[in-house]
Amino acid sequence: MHSTTPSIKAQLDALLLRLPGVSARKINGLDAYFVSDKMFACINGSGVGLRLPAAVATELQFSRDNTSAFQPGGIAGTREWVQIDRADAADYAKDMELFQAALDFVKNARSR
Repeated sequence: MHSTTPSIKAQLDALLLRLPGVSARKINGLDAYFVSDKMFACINGSGVGLRLPAAVATELQFSRDNTSAFQPGGIAGTREWVQIDRADAADYAKDMELFQAALDFVKNARSR
């Protein structure tokens, strides 16, 4: 366990749980955030995974040096997931538009 985990969770709880319809719960040992019962973000190690449209996820990985493929527990994620790593958990506030985009994407995505 990283010592940063509680502060990431505290930061994300403060940012995300005030958004309409967002809830948090643990899934497979990860702290995850849901809207309409679908996961749109989760804490993975010292970073945060976000589910976004595949094209957006790919673009972020190329355009930002703190964004990488999301691999929870070393397992390759899907093309719709990216991981953002910030040294200071407070800086996740700067990613609010991405969290909102992930929330909107998941909320509006058709269930497969």
